[in-house]
Amino acid sequence: MRMISVLASLAMLWLAQGMQNANADDNFIVLQSTTSTKNSGLYEHILPNFTEQTGIEVRVVAVGTGQALQNARNGDGDVLLVHSKTDEEAFVAEGYGVKRLDVMYNDFVLIGPEGDPAKVAGQTSPAEALGRIAKAGVPFASRGDNSGTHKKELLLWHSAGVDPKEHSGQWYREMGSGMGPTINAAVEMGAYTLTDRGTWISFKNKGRHRIVLEGDTGLFNQYAVIRISPEKHPHVRTKLAQTFIDWLVGPDGQAAIGAYRMDGKQLFFPNASDARS
Repeated sequence: MRMISVLASLAMLWLAQGMQNANADDNFIVLQSTTSTKNSGLYEHILPNFTEQTGIEVRVVAVGTGQALQNARNGDGDVLLVHSKTDEEAFVAEGYGVKRLDVMYNDFVLIGPEGDPAKVAGQTSPAEALGRIAKAGVPFASRGDNSGTHKKELLLWHSAGVDPKEHSGQWYREMGSGMGPTINAAVEMGAYTLTDRGTWISFKNKGRHRIVLEGDTGLFNQYAVIRISPEKHPHVRTKLAQTFIDWLVGPDGQAAIGAYRMDGKQLFFPNASDARS
């Protein structure tokens, strides 16, 4: 009898340990995100703080905004953090997302090669700058990947009265890749490209490229967070996802975002309570 009792106790201990390990293994969320936020190093700075406070691990899938939204529609993930407001609002309106919340912003910048062959520097608007690039036929490297940056770029071309796809394979080069590889390509071929400021500040292979246009209001770049709807995808980790969102838009998350700097420069500006978007 005593042997049976000992074995039963060991079995219960093993079962309890197994359940504890299972719960620990399941204490994570999947964040569908842009490449710009990951490549900038932001997540390496803020996510350890969140995990330390909550015990929740955040597994980041970094793709373009268009792909992140599609992944979320497919139920691959628990939370979205992207930067294309029109698409985000459509995602929520279709029932795939539960409320869109502003998190932070930075801006887009136009970078170009030394010598500025299209004479972009000194122009006052993106439309004027892109018009000069098109007229000069100087190479422009586009992400071409349906990302938030790519969508913004196409809007800017439209404002310039230029359809760049008519020149695809000529001076307009579609990379079909993330921001880092696109900047690498632009540096290698002496091309202009549009990038978010955070990626540019953190990017190492700048070559002789520099910012040739910045500061226009049309280059504003807002990021937002959305919880994926459990009504569409019942397997979503709703409570854990909401814990992450509450932290991100709350005082601790906003402070962590604002504190992230590289070479003394702030990459993102928290604005969860800002109505500017």
